[in-house]
Amino acid sequence: MSPVKMNVLPQAVIQSPGEHPKFIEQSLCPPLDFARIHLIKDKDAIDDYVAKNIKGVSKQEADAYRNSYKKNICIDMLRRGYHKSFSELLTLIQKWNALREAAGPGSAIWHEKSLEEQPDKLDQLYHFLTGAEAAQRAGHVTKAAEYFEAFYQITEGTSWKDETGHTYASLACQHLWRIYTLLADKMLENKEHQEAIKMLKKALKMAKEGGDIKTQGEAAYCLSLAYHFSGEHETALAVLNTSVEIFTTLCDSAGLGRAYAAVAKILASQGKSNEAVKYLGEFMKDAESANLSQSLVDANILLGKVHNETGKYNEALQYFSQASEAAKALKDLPLVAEAESYCGIAKAHQLMVAFNSHVAAAADPLSLQCLLAWKQNRSDMCTDPLPAAHGKETSASKPL
Repeated sequence: MSPVKMNVLPQAVIQSPGEHPKFIEQSLCPPLDFARIHLIKDKDAIDDYVAKNIKGVSKQEADAYRNSYKKNICIDMLRRGYHKSFSELLTLIQKWNALREAAGPGSAIWHEKSLEEQPDKLDQLYHFLTGAEAAQRAGHVTKAAEYFEAFYQITEGTSWKDETGHTYASLACQHLWRIYTLLADKMLENKEHQEAIKMLKKALKMAKEGGDIKTQGEAAYCLSLAYHFSGEHETALAVLNTSVEIFTTLCDSAGLGRAYAAVAKILASQGKSNEAVKYLGEFMKDAESANLSQSLVDANILLGKVHNETGKYNEALQYFSQASEAAKALKDLPLVAEAESYCGIAKAHQLMVAFNSHVAAAADPLSLQCLLAWKQNRSDMCTDPLPAAHGKETSASKPL
């Protein structure tokens, strides 16, 4: 039997993107010495190459058709299917040129060479961007991590930005956070808890450096689960509090629901059901005050689950019913169906209590008659006794 996979993030985040058709039967990253004509970096070298290898073409004709090194690299990226890498490289160059123009002559940045004039740096960016993209698409997460780590080192401390205004250093951090989390997920699947914790600490560090608050909340959530799986429950709760604070600030209902569910699960596993109920009660109050309808549904379902697991079926049914009403207000049919299924479970458990009491007293003919009567009508109640007189008549007639 294969081990059960423990995803620390939702499946949509964990899964790698599908393989691009252009990457079929290609190596992870083209070598740096690909296509000699595309890697000739200066004018004299191109003239020399043309004179020696392309007979019948004059220097003037070669000049007319000569592309810049940057253009040749961009063309090669597109030809090989590295569309994302092409977009990132082109935007980086454009932003760098815009910064130089904005600073104007006489500024420090004006005297620096542009990226287009630094073929060696273009080579490095080409190599690491395309290598990471290819490895990620092919599912080689460790290899992708190596390329993005190198890309991170190149962009660290720079002000280069993409078309959305994010720095390329933060982009590298975002990629590394996701890749480190994927690696940790595989470690958790193999019960390598301590290795997963170390990897998720690196992921949290990248999330913080990247500057995206939501990513920091997700990273803290993942790390807390790894601590929980390793049996370090108090540390898990401490890290989860950070995640809860972040998602509360962002009014992120989905994040809050997952974080509070993890808190309730950890407390329940320690036998602290009352503390879990108190904690979830605060979650419900916060959801009501902030008008977070989705979180209100989540809070009621979580409270219902805790009561249901501790045998308090009346209270469980009450919270599940409240969750159902809140889901109906959202007009979320799948959520309504989920809440209604929990209501059905709680009702079934209610009936089992009365049913079991009658089975335990099966020597009493009246109890057997109650069970038979309930079997006929299948009502929501199994505690209505038969009329006493009818019971006496039955016992006085024929023996069972």
